[in-house]
Amino acid sequence: MGAHGGGGRAGHGLRVRAGRRPAAARSALGAPAVRPHAHSRTVDHAVFPWTDAAWRGTPLPGAVLYELHVGTFSPEGTFDGVIERLPHLAALGVDAIELMPVAEFSGRRGWGYDGVSLYAPHHAYGGPDGMKRLVDACHAHGLGVVVDVVYNHLGPSGNYLPEFGPYFTGRHTTNWGDGVNFDGPGSGEVRAFVIDNALMWLRDYHCDGLRLDAVHAIADHSAAHVLERLAEEVAELAAHVRRPLFLIAESDLNDPRFVRSRESGGYGLDAAWADEWHHALHAALTGERDGYYMDFGPLGLLAKALRQAWVYDGTWSPHRGRAHGRSPAGLSGHRFVVCAQNHDQVGNRARGERSGALMSEGRLRVAAALLLTAPFTPMLFQGEEWGASTPFQYFTDHEDPELGRAVSAGRRREFAAFGWEPGQVPDPQDAATFERSRLDWGEPGEEPHARLLAWHRELIALRRRLPVLTDGRLDRVRADCDEAAGLVSVERGPVLVAANLGDGTRVVPARGRARLLAASDPGITLSGDDLTLPPDTVAILEG
Repeated sequence: MGAHGGGGRAGHGLRVRAGRRPAAARSALGAPAVRPHAHSRTVDHAVFPWTDAAWRGTPLPGAVLYELHVGTFSPEGTFDGVIERLPHLAALGVDAIELMPVAEFSGRRGWGYDGVSLYAPHHAYGGPDGMKRLVDACHAHGLGVVVDVVYNHLGPSGNYLPEFGPYFTGRHTTNWGDGVNFDGPGSGEVRAFVIDNALMWLRDYHCDGLRLDAVHAIADHSAAHVLERLAEEVAELAAHVRRPLFLIAESDLNDPRFVRSRESGGYGLDAAWADEWHHALHAALTGERDGYYMDFGPLGLLAKALRQAWVYDGTWSPHRGRAHGRSPAGLSGHRFVVCAQNHDQVGNRARGERSGALMSEGRLRVAAALLLTAPFTPMLFQGEEWGASTPFQYFTDHEDPELGRAVSAGRRREFAAFGWEPGQVPDPQDAATFERSRLDWGEPGEEPHARLLAWHRELIALRRRLPVLTDGRLDRVRADCDEAAGLVSVERGPVLVAANLGDGTRVVPARGRARLLAASDPGITLSGDDLTLPPDTVAILEG
């Protein structure tokens, strides 16, 4: 696991104690030279030549996020490879990148959710200095950096933590085995180890936020949940560095406690992924109804998602066979991260197809418009902005052949609920699966990709220009639909977003809006109060 700068135990019996106060200037942090089975080294964070002293941070409210995987984002597959393409992201207009997990894992390629050396940036990506170069360059381009961190489990290969203390417990079980010990005997050191790790990314690597993977799988019955303590520590660090730092949870519980303030009995996290927004949009645009998509499809449910992000707020879920969720009433829309694509929703398909393989260019434009005019925190997934044709598949590089075979077999079994045949699932261990997932950077200059890229740039610029589009007050959002006609509309103050998902051209009222701000198709016209929408088009109007 390597040496680290908190109160946990370091590799090979070395024990390092370092202050967790924000003022701490140095810490000894793990960075395996080759892979997690090799020796570790310490890193002096004081020697890196940072140039971002003027950086004032990225406030989450109003931001547009961009999720990427370091290994497949560029041909180089490194932090430096991402740096080379930052001008593209700056021109796109996004506010921050969100890196899929970069903590050291076994092998050279993987999604990162099998990390085991939590204090070490992955060696194949460029290690500690490569990570720092990327963050420094992002800040120079006006981009914040969010890192995806995994505290609900560790990977199956290279996890030596159980050799040094009670880091795991059979009292709690997860899909990956024993749960992390956040509330049993010896849990104080475990909590410190995790919280110190989170602070490391924000303090020593100058990151702006963290995405906390699958927090619903973090079991903690302590009076003060570890997430609450983490939020307190991050708030203290933010005050010290005088810039905003934020925490984003991934959870499928639809539980507002994660993002309610600590004073209101919540954990005090800043936002949460709202996958149901994606599901409602995807099911409406593709017609898919297998697996969890059986809970979605009608435009009325899409309209509900457009109003409040969560569809199931205590209502009956056919897929689960029970009521699910709680009402998000009173929460700001900024608390919900929504998307039309992300690594899970693309990569957890049998073949890793992107939305461009499942719907027309017109519907891709509709999805982008509904996403980037939403009162939530929108997020794009790498290549989405140009309708990348390359898939994003699940890939691994487990060195243990038996483990590799088990992962491949388990992957095939998982897709039965969606009606996908096992033979459709690429072998995660095959290097070709990884290579197919690399972005093709020739596409943005070619049609139809260039048109779609221009549309995304136009929408993000419009979002920046109109303050009402970044207003998170959900009580000011009106979303309606006409199921029979295939029409969806969203009103946000003077702005109207109208989409036609039906089979024929529709003429709909502009509701007093006299200016056509953006049109996804040249066939869209506005004459008086009559807005003409061809099939699979969307228009944005202002009064």
